[in-house]
Amino acid sequence: MELALNVLLVLTSLLLIVLILLHRGKGGGLSSMFGGAVSSQLSGSSVVEKNLNRLTVFAGAVWTVCIVALGILIKV
Repeated sequence: MELALNVLLVLTSLLLIVLILLHRGKGGGLSSMFGGAVSSQLSGSSVVEKNLNRLTVFAGAVWTVCIVALGILIKV
C-alpha cells in the first residue's frame, strides 16, 4: 500500500508541475517582462482555462490525500 501511494505521489507531483506551468500568467511577473503577456492574451479560451483549473484542483486534491495517507501509514 505504501509503495502504491509513493508512486501515485510522484506521478501527481509531476502532473501538478506540468499543469501549473501550463497556466496563463495573470500578473506583471517574468512572463510579461519577455512579452508573454501579449501572447497569453491572444491564445487560449475560457473553456480551456476552466478545464485546466479543474484538472489542477483535482490533481492537488489527490496529492493531498496521498500525503495524508502516507503520513498515517508511516506513523502507524
